[in-house]
Order: sequence, then C-alpha cells, then structure tokens
Amino acid sequence: MPHSYTKIWIHAIWATKERSPLIHLNVENKIHSHITEQLIEQECSVKIVNGMPDHIHCLFLLNPKKSVADVIKQIKGSCSHFVNQENIFLRNLRGKRGMPLIPFLIRLWSAYFNTLKTKSLII
Repeated sequence: MPHSYTKIWIHAIWATKERSPLIHLNVENKIHSHITEQLIEQECSVKIVNGMPDHIHCLFLLNPKKSVADVIKQIKGSCSHFVNQENIFLRNLRGKRGMPLIPFLIRLWSAYFNTLKTKSLII
C-alpha cells in the first residue's frame, strides 16, 4: 500500500504591535522556549526560534496531521496567555497580515538556516 511522505517547512514571523522593540534580552529566551515547547506539543519539529526586539522568526516542520492555521493559532494564543501570566510586558504579539510562509529549496537550506540563526534576516 502506498504511503504519503510530507515535509513542509514553515517560516512564521510574529511582530509586536507597531513593531515596537518590546522583546528585551531578559525575556527573549523565555518566550522562545515557550514557543518551542508549544510546537513540540503540536508534534512539529522545531529547527529554530529566534528574532529581534520587534519580531520573532520560527522555522519548523509542519505536522502533516495539522493545518498551518491551527498550529499558528495555538502558538499565538498560548504565547499571548504565557506573556500575560508571566507579567512579561510584550503587548500584542501578532502575525503580519497575510503572514509570509517562505518556501525554499533543500539545497538552500544551510544558507537560510544560518541567516535565521544569526538574526540577520530583515523583514
């Protein structure tokens, strides 16, 4: 019986309201760790969560049993709840309108990953 093989990488970007630099170094790791934990709970393989004071980049392998919309909704909702519960003053973490999902070729993977890793990707 044939089996389907699915490997869909998602590059999600969340920005603070009005791109205000609210994600300070003292809370950055907490937020990134929480997002990573939530993706793992959604059975998505996380490659990297990183960002700048005004936005977060997340590169993950989509669980083929989940839709992009469902995973993003869970991450955004849980992150917002986490920030409020922990009294982290990160307001209105939101996806960009028409959130970009950036497809790329496997052979470009290394360069793309290194760009995200060094936080030098400007959106």
